[in-house]
Amino acid sequence: MTLPPNCRLIEVELDESIGRSTPDVEHERAVAIFDLIEENSFRPIGDEAGGPYRLKLSLVENKLVFAINREDGEQVVLHILSLTPFRRIVKDYYMICESYYDAIRSSTPSKIEAIDMGRRGLHNEGSQTLLDRLGGKIEVDFTTARRLFTLICVLHWRG
Repeated sequence: MTLPPNCRLIEVELDESIGRSTPDVEHERAVAIFDLIEENSFRPIGDEAGGPYRLKLSLVENKLVFAINREDGEQVVLHILSLTPFRRIVKDYYMICESYYDAIRSSTPSKIEAIDMGRRGLHNEGSQTLLDRLGGKIEVDFTTARRLFTLICVLHWRG
């Protein structure tokens, strides 16, 4: 899928409902947002005018709220996405990430590579789940879905 160049995010803001965390977590969130803005393909379904877009994320009762505005601040749409389908994947992803970081310190390169393949596989699964859940709401490519999934993961990370 190739969207026009103006169909992209230029800003991602985390609402105060998401809360603040440790400096390490805040750094990871900032990196995830930077990576997402750096390269993305994003358009609300049915918005033929195009972007670029500003995205404000907030949490309400275990749901992720996507408030999408145009560059000038005009509201485009509000989408609410349940985070329940991501619970298991995020939990498993963090467990395998811990195993990966432990392995880096003491395991063989082949074991590290095997764990990393599993980590990437779970990340892809989460990204595909996100892509499926956004279907009919927001058009993104797989790379953008991966970056959004990374951001969802760091929103859950408590450090």
